[in-house]
Amino acid sequence: MSVARPTVEVAVVMRRERIEGAMSRWQTWRWVLDDVLAQEPGFGQAPRLLYKNDSEERWLHPGYKVELFTDDAEGYYLNGTTGAPCWFVLWRMEETPAIADEPIARPEVVTLSYHDAGRWLDAQENVEQVPAPKPVIEWMMAFVQEHYVQEPKRRKRPESFRTLTDRFGNPASVTTEKKRGGGQEGAS
Repeated sequence: MSVARPTVEVAVVMRRERIEGAMSRWQTWRWVLDDVLAQEPGFGQAPRLLYKNDSEERWLHPGYKVELFTDDAEGYYLNGTTGAPCWFVLWRMEETPAIADEPIARPEVVTLSYHDAGRWLDAQENVEQVPAPKPVIEWMMAFVQEHYVQEPKRRKRPESFRTLTDRFGNPASVTTEKKRGGGQEGAS
């Protein structure tokens, strides 16, 4: 028996925009995340071009599920307690054109988890964010309230109690005894 997770369905809007100025010598266009919207029946299931002119294009990518997982409650907590809670979207460029004349940016995953976004960024993926609407944040924070248990802070041991090691990681010791020198011991 599987337990249903809290889920919201969304659509992603990606924008292709012309690059102006000195940067345009190397790249004339770039893709950016434009928006994350609540899924609507009229969006269909296939990506489609919404708008195009000489300086930009907007593509709608419907049909993404954002699920909340109890073991990632801390990731939602970290997102929800920032000054600007947001959606995180991992996207990749198509290898070969599938629905347009040129390859387009395709969203892969949408999440509200700060941890997911961090892992993807560590893996050098394209991850962008846009603000999430207040009702979504309230829904996510209600989930956090129910499932997140903050770990108690552990006292950090003072540096003075750390074991001493030499540059090779071997145990070392400190002494106040004089090991060498010209002192005359036992002389009267």
